Amino acid sequence: MTRRPIAIDDLYEIRMVADPNISPDGARVAYVVTTVDREQNGYRCALWMVATSGSEPRQFTAGRGKDTSPRWSPDGSMLAFLSDRSGRNQVHAMYADGGEAWQLTDGPNAAGDIAWSADSRLLVYTTKLELDNAPESDTRVITALKYKADGDGFLDGKRRHVFTIDVAEGSSARQITVGDWDCVQPALSPDGRFLACVSNRSDERANNTLTDVWVTDLNNAEAQRVTGEDGSYGLPVWSNDGRYLAYVGHANEATYGPVTLDDIYVWEHGTDEVRRLLGALDREPGNSIITDTKYATPNGLPIWDVNGDQIYTVVSDHGSVHIYACGLDGEAEPVVTGNRDIQSFTRASDGTLAFAASTMARPADVFVVSSGAERPLTETNEDFLSGVEPGDVEEVRFESDLGCELHGWLLTPPGFDPATKYPAIVQVHGGPHGMYGTGFFHEMHVIAACGYVILFTNPRGSTGYGQALVVGSMGDWGGADYRDVMAGADYLCGLEYVDTNRLGITGGSYGGYMVNWAIGQTDRFKAAVTQRSTANRISAYGTSDLNWSYNDWEYQGSPYDNPDFYRERSPLTYVANINTPLLILHSENDLRCPITQAEEFFVALKKHGKTVEFVRFPNESHNLSRTGQPKHRVERLERLCGWFDRWL
Repeated sequence: MTRRPIAIDDLYEIRMVADPNISPDGARVAYVVTTVDREQNGYRCALWMVATSGSEPRQFTAGRGKDTSPRWSPDGSMLAFLSDRSGRNQVHAMYADGGEAWQLTDGPNAAGDIAWSADSRLLVYTTKLELDNAPESDTRVITALKYKADGDGFLDGKRRHVFTIDVAEGSSARQITVGDWDCVQPALSPDGRFLACVSNRSDERANNTLTDVWVTDLNNAEAQRVTGEDGSYGLPVWSNDGRYLAYVGHANEATYGPVTLDDIYVWEHGTDEVRRLLGALDREPGNSIITDTKYATPNGLPIWDVNGDQIYTVVSDHGSVHIYACGLDGEAEPVVTGNRDIQSFTRASDGTLAFAASTMARPADVFVVSSGAERPLTETNEDFLSGVEPGDVEEVRFESDLGCELHGWLLTPPGFDPATKYPAIVQVHGGPHGMYGTGFFHEMHVIAACGYVILFTNPRGSTGYGQALVVGSMGDWGGADYRDVMAGADYLCGLEYVDTNRLGITGGSYGGYMVNWAIGQTDRFKAAVTQRSTANRISAYGTSDLNWSYNDWEYQGSPYDNPDFYRERSPLTYVANINTPLLILHSENDLRCPITQAEEFFVALKKHGKTVEFVRFPNESHNLSRTGQPKHRVERLERLCGWFDRWL
């Protein structure tokens, strides 16, 4: 069989595996498979089931819409999940042996955050409450800084609260939290008496991004704040005996503010003693790998050992994601490693781990680890993979500033010949506080298949390498990070098979900012594609849904306090210097990096007589490349590759 390079239209062929949940007895794993629907121009999600003994996986729900978030009842008899089959996400349940699902909730707003009570009788979930005095006018009166969110649009003022529903009796839902704040990520204590949830109940909650973990005694409705109203905390989970509550987060410390690494905290119920588990590791829990083949991936909850003396978590480390076991004494040890992207996992009562993981050459599949032995349970994309030939990936390290080693990867075209001179592309990731890594990235393979050598690295500002690298760009966008990007360009140009006269650069979000910045500082790039970017950091501060909340740290204060620095580090300032042909790709509903940023940059470039093209994607948010309409995702890649083909 002749194998071909990976193509743009393969977006419709790749099936995305996510959210494996192992049954309490360790016998079966329920998971989500997302397919891209060409006809409907959208996504479908179905639940699948596979036995850990290794039988053939089978589809468990029809997946005519989106069935997600499978959650086993603690007794293993039922599976709860979210489904939009009735028009919006509602809680459904079905017996573990199959049959018809039944709908448990039917509110006017979508349900989310489902969790079981320990006795398998109740399901806890969250949903928004209707406003008592909804305004009749369609005008918007805005009094808070937090009034819009990318992907959601303008906030509707409805508060999200926690409800319970009796699965066996099917009785009406019962609201168990109240207040002029949101309550999310609920977790019931094993005895059913205490509810942990995440809220911002600070006096200035309308104008800050703090979150706290609260514990409410359901016998008397008394609520206790577990965390310090000084940072961002969430993802609470009780130990099996109810003695401890683990959660993830960080205090906005004076040194690093919101760029402080997250940690896992353990609060002891009754004594209020709090421990930190990962400080000595200098890594943070969670998955920060950036790819375009993840869908329906849950937040990375910590998972308790049955005995309550260890917590399991995923940790991002040097471009890969591993599973660690963290003792309550602070010792953290890796238990599942490798050059791969472990996206999420669960653990059975017998200690069996089930997880979804991908590599650079393979989209995610489900694996189990039992008694120290690892086995794959699925080969979801085997038909697709058997017919394609991805390029080869090489891990690279090189020096930027003196003593600053950078880490990244080279992807070469299929059929690579080292005697040939190839054009090359520098890819810059977004964030900047994320990381490129060892997961499957469709876009990278598509560009390589067009005949390009690609370098993607983790410059200063990236996660996965410790606190010092994460803060390496803080207060210095366009400084140390730019030197790291250019060190990557130098590395590329030092390779005998790279044509130094055909060098391109692309990136999205912060990566798009870096593209705009780089072409204003150097003519080394002969073509550039900037995506969902910013160019005027002064206007971005007040028009983004989030810049006001963290740019005081990232840019040495606000633009009102430090306008000269904002102008100095805005790519718009250097537009007259730009000679690189530039393609601007931007979503019209992007609230993270508003489209006005692209408009400003385009007009400035045109007025200066520069070579520029501006492509606007209607009805798309900041996440176009990951969850946007499939036809727009395809066109985006066609235009990106077409621009490089035209100029390189």
